[in-house]
Amino acid sequence: MSKVKHIALIKFKEGTSEEQTEKFFAEIMDISESIPGIEDYVSGKNCSPETLSNGFTHGLIMTFQDAAARDAYLPHPDHEKVKALILPHVESLVVFDFEV
Repeated sequence: MSKVKHIALIKFKEGTSEEQTEKFFAEIMDISESIPGIEDYVSGKNCSPETLSNGFTHGLIMTFQDAAARDAYLPHPDHEKVKALILPHVESLVVFDFEV
């Protein structure tokens, strides 16, 4: 079985505070430690000097033990709760998964 890297790139709406974004990533950290099948989670603010981010300001990467773990995470109630918390503040979102 292949591991799955789950990447989300986020562009927050103007007026979203750093405190709000920090709360979101803290919530994701909490659920990443409690939902089975998540092996790793990292997130952060864009710091690339390349100016190729297309306005995306934050990103996260989760590593799932396999596609089944990722598939169980997506509809998980804790994931849905975090989505409801942050999506009203998101202008643009890209989610990209790949197997490693």
